Amino acid sequence: MHYEVTGPDNGKPVVLMHGWGCNHTTVRSIAAILEPGMRVFNLDLPGHGSSQEPSSAWGVYEYTDCIEEFCNRLGIQDPVLIGHSFGGRIGLLMSSRNPVSRMVLVDGAGLKPKRKPKYYIKVYSFKAAKKVLPIVLGKKLGGKIIDKWRGSAGSADYRNSSPMMRAVMSKCVNQDLRHVLPDIKASTLLIWGEKDTATPISDAKYMEKHIPDAGLVSFPDAGHYSFLDNPAGFRAVMREFFKNDLK
Repeated sequence: MHYEVTGPDNGKPVVLMHGWGCNHTTVRSIAAILEPGMRVFNLDLPGHGSSQEPSSAWGVYEYTDCIEEFCNRLGIQDPVLIGHSFGGRIGLLMSSRNPVSRMVLVDGAGLKPKRKPKYYIKVYSFKAAKKVLPIVLGKKLGGKIIDKWRGSAGSADYRNSSPMMRAVMSKCVNQDLRHVLPDIKASTLLIWGEKDTATPISDAKYMEKHIPDAGLVSFPDAGHYSFLDNPAGFRAVMREFFKNDLK
């Protein structure tokens, strides 16, 4: 697994985790805020950037196991966890079962969205087609039609992923982590863009309500990448939250 380390050797350790389809360079501006006083481990999560893909279809639990093992091998104890989007899933689970003093979720994922009937009709129609078309039309022609259907129906992240990472993504997005929220002891900062359509502000409000020690800061004109959409506001909030570490 590829990672980048910045900041002083004796600084408070920070594990920084990017979103799906991104890599450590996407969140490097977040690392830059913390580097003056904190030791930042900025990761390429497995299957992203320069890190190898998992050998099987991992879910959030396997990703969390991996990051916990990463911390164990490097001797990182009681890290600060920062997760954007998909990285937030790992942060939620990891902080619910480990001693984590602080966590920042930036437009974080982890709550399975409520779907309309139209969505399930599309999903189950596709699953039925995967079984029937290769039998009726043959594996080659049936496979081509299925691949074309998958490409037109899936999200951009899904279409741009390898077959293995598509399986990983499907597994992860269907894992709802609501049940772990009450177990999180970390002081949690939620930073959100109010125009976020990938992980809506309603998710942040739910997390704020159900994580025992959580507070929400939202930016009205920002979307899913709130740290890029409002860099000055994001920097100010982060510096305030970590003011004792950045002196």
